[in-house]
Amino acid sequence: MLKLVTHQSERDDPLQESSLDSLLQRIATSDQRAFSELYDRVAPRVLGLIKRLLVDHAQSEEVAQEVFLEIWKTAAKFDTNKGAAMSWILTMSHRRAVDRVRASQSGHDRDIKIGIRDLPQEYDHVAESVEIRIEHERVKKAMGQLTELQRQAVSLAYYGGYSHSEVAEMLHVPIGTVKTRLRDGMIRLRDEMGVTS
Repeated sequence: MLKLVTHQSERDDPLQESSLDSLLQRIATSDQRAFSELYDRVAPRVLGLIKRLLVDHAQSEEVAQEVFLEIWKTAAKFDTNKGAAMSWILTMSHRRAVDRVRASQSGHDRDIKIGIRDLPQEYDHVAESVEIRIEHERVKKAMGQLTELQRQAVSLAYYGGYSHSEVAEMLHVPIGTVKTRLRDGMIRLRDEMGVTS
């Protein structure tokens, strides 16, 4: 189980970020105390990000543990010239969560294929094909209602599986701009698709 300790003020404090850099450098030398301190400071954000993608709390905790194991093993690879420590950690967390989603989907798809193979072949492929086409058209039409900027951000983040920082880098805009485009785009998509929250 992850121990969650909230350090709200460090999210916007550049001094805290630099100390995360130094903690990673100490972790690279197998400093367990530095690892414990880093864990206490970033675990809530790591778990929060992962849980947004996976929803399931137990799986989210498993993935968070994998992330911290990876941090322990690869801290020496962190390079302050390439970005901030928190970004490095959150990018790693996002990738692990996306990998888990893909693995779960792959297992689910495999189970479905096996299940379908064992079912009698009284199946209306035409009806399913029509339903898929109709749903595809609804999504396409809804995406068409987004601004070009929103559509780019949504496509990269949700279809491409890129993190917010990766999308920001690809589009050459600040991460806050990406988050705003994604939020506005998703609200508009929900409205267009008639999805109620």
